[in-house]
Amino acid sequence: MRTSLRKMGNSTGMIVPRSILGAIGVTTGAAMDLRVEDGKLIATPAERVPRGGWAEAAAGLAMTGEEQEWLGAGVADDATLTW
Repeated sequence: MRTSLRKMGNSTGMIVPRSILGAIGVTTGAAMDLRVEDGKLIATPAERVPRGGWAEAAAGLAMTGEEQEWLGAGVADDATLTW
């Protein structure tokens, strides 16, 4: 199957037929990973890992000492908050 590249704002897009999207198990709006191999554009569905990278990000915050900024924060007003 052949398609063409189209200008979309300041970017370029490619129309992918629904039958091809269905064959790889994605729908419009899905995140895709792109890479180039041997002069070919390879598009694969992005892996969905719930909370992926959160542990590393939290560890990075701890190493910067940023969590220390919150130690003196009061919680006295918490009882008046409505959730």
